[in-house]
Amino acid sequence: MKKSNSRTSDVRSRPALSRRALLGGLAPLTGAGLLGLASAAPAAAAGDTYPSNTALYADPAVTEGVDYARRYRRHALDDQDLVTQGGFTRSVILAPHGGGIEVGTSELCLAVAGYHPDGLAPTPAEGPRHDFWMFEGLRSSDNGTLHVTATHCDDTVARSLAAASLNALALHGCTAAQTGLGEGVAAVLVGGRNANLKKALLAHFAAAGITAADAAGKPDLAGVSPDNIANRTLRGEGAQLEITTALRAAMFEVNTRAGRKTSTTRLFWDFTAATRAALAATEAAQPVL
Repeated sequence: MKKSNSRTSDVRSRPALSRRALLGGLAPLTGAGLLGLASAAPAAAAGDTYPSNTALYADPAVTEGVDYARRYRRHALDDQDLVTQGGFTRSVILAPHGGGIEVGTSELCLAVAGYHPDGLAPTPAEGPRHDFWMFEGLRSSDNGTLHVTATHCDDTVARSLAAASLNALALHGCTAAQTGLGEGVAAVLVGGRNANLKKALLAHFAAAGITAADAAGKPDLAGVSPDNIANRTLRGEGAQLEITTALRAAMFEVNTRAGRKTSTTRLFWDFTAATRAALAATEAAQPVL
């Protein structure tokens, strides 16, 4: 890294968000949550061509559907029952540098959200499913020029999904050199401002036998800026996973855009299960009244 439709049964078991809780959660987020939507775009980050997603979208030299794509799913919620409370989708999964930018993060984004990357079948069938958003590089090469650093992500849908969620989890790719854990290491660094979610992720990765470390102390990977898209939530905090090239490569038998979605390995699904378990544990401690 340089530095969603759902059946009602998916969410009915979750308590509803009160209007007071919603508004109270928004109050401290000036500049980081909903109120940061209109903030001025900064200069491009070191190594980036574009200072923001909107600047990239405005460039006539790049074309959506040819150079890049955006995919998302926001699950419908509808509560017309006067007695029981409806649900609230607590978490959104983000892949700001999907496709050919940070390879493998698109497929992981879908799987962690609860969808098989090949055809989007609900996986596991019983859920739960999470909202998701991704930006993908579609080029055969030179996708790196489409990279917009996470603190500069101003895509309207991405911002709105994060701002409406208690939790956001962003998936990124990094090199072994950036981690400081050794050449060619297959590992994931866990960052972000949500200490509880970070703790749960580290514990579940360890239980799954996946090498994981806290990203604290790694400025390029720590993900602690309030401007980071993963931290633009109702709570002003989220988490991000920086996954090394070697670990991502081991998740697919055919590591091409066409081949990845149909050649996921057991490691891919172990990583997905550990991530989803950490999200479930975090959500269980977040009552929405």
